[in-house]
Amino acid sequence: MHSAVRWTTTHGALRLAIRARARAGNPDAQVMTDPALRADPYPHYERLRTAAPFADGALARVSVHHDVCTDVLRSEDFGQIGAHLTDRLPAAFRLALRLAGDRPGVSPIEPPSMVAVDPPEHTRYRRLVSRAFSARAVAGLRERTRQIADELLDDLEREAAAHDGQVDLAARYASLLPVTVISEMLGVPVAMREQFLAWGDRAAPVLDLGLDWATHRDVERTLAELDTWWREHLRRLRRDPGPDLLSSLATTVDDDGGGLTETELRATAALVVGAGFETTVNLIGNGAALLFAHPGQRRLLAEDPSLWPNAVDEVLRVDPPVQRTGRRARRSTTVHGVPVAEGEWLILLLAAANRDPRVFSDPHVFDVTRPNARDHVAFAGGIHFCLGAALARMEGEVALQALFERFPDLGPAGPGRRRGTVILRGHESLPVVLGSAARRTPGAGGHDQEPVGTSPA
Repeated sequence: MHSAVRWTTTHGALRLAIRARARAGNPDAQVMTDPALRADPYPHYERLRTAAPFADGALARVSVHHDVCTDVLRSEDFGQIGAHLTDRLPAAFRLALRLAGDRPGVSPIEPPSMVAVDPPEHTRYRRLVSRAFSARAVAGLRERTRQIADELLDDLEREAAAHDGQVDLAARYASLLPVTVISEMLGVPVAMREQFLAWGDRAAPVLDLGLDWATHRDVERTLAELDTWWREHLRRLRRDPGPDLLSSLATTVDDDGGGLTETELRATAALVVGAGFETTVNLIGNGAALLFAHPGQRRLLAEDPSLWPNAVDEVLRVDPPVQRTGRRARRSTTVHGVPVAEGEWLILLLAAANRDPRVFSDPHVFDVTRPNARDHVAFAGGIHFCLGAALARMEGEVALQALFERFPDLGPAGPGRRRGTVILRGHESLPVVLGSAARRTPGAGGHDQEPVGTSPA
């Protein structure tokens, strides 16, 4: 009953509003409601690109401009929407939500989650976890990440041998590598990785607005299951702590501001572990799909492996794992000459900002040699710049380079299947044929210049 009230007053109401905007021809709303458009949303994002800083979006003004998105992300005039998701609901809806009570488990998009709060809470949470994701810490993980990649590729080869050379790259490699890395980093049993991937898939729609009832109910059940598991796991870490970050956090819990409260700890653990693999799964899968579609770029990487770090940034630019984010005005202000009222939401379409022709020449072309590929905003910006950006880049580089060096003839075995989510963009399934693992000589050079359309999914 309480879950139904929460859905009706939030997602249900928003779903009706978004669908009405889609029927009226709003491009942003159409992408949000039509899975066929989300298979290749980029042409539809371009319909929002005018000379004005903002366009009319599904629920709020939206920007596709790189400079506007960057400035809003960095501005102290804007904060996270998370704590204010219900501010714009009618009074009767807000009352119904209060009577329904809290959801059964912590949510990654609601306080006290780090991504849902602003300073001083955000500063305290981030300080406690940031050392595990520093450049030095990530550099120390590179060798272990390559070992994990090699072990998974061995498994991939054995599995493919039993299935006529075919295997699902998303399920058996792109997902398993980052969830293994983050589990080892943070003290989560690696034996739980398949369960965490299942939970992650079911919980991923929590980021979206206007969910249908069945999806909302499944998300709430999944968050409750996760919360129950975290409670017990954190108890175990307190009894028997290890050298990992979660053990450190779990053994310094208090309620006077020195550490994390119990609720803050569960929210932080769930967010860091989930975010630690969810977006990187998509990065690896999207990168593989782009390289399938651009064989000339694969040849360049085979001839010059030093291009791999830049190639990963180009993947992040062209097909980012996180498509959009939002900010709320903390006070009345102006953005590029446009007045913004206190409390107003702005939606920043990161995926479109990454194809801003004022910043990137031939913005729809996938080019692993692009000199300013790293100028993308796939990791957002400002104080909420992605905590795991260095880790994601490293994992993407190691995973993709190891994959294509081991299997130079790797190719798609049919159409993949995209996730149904709006904010997260990746593959549920990516069937591939490994080809020969014996050939090590790269082919002739080449440089693709075709625009990036729908990848093989």
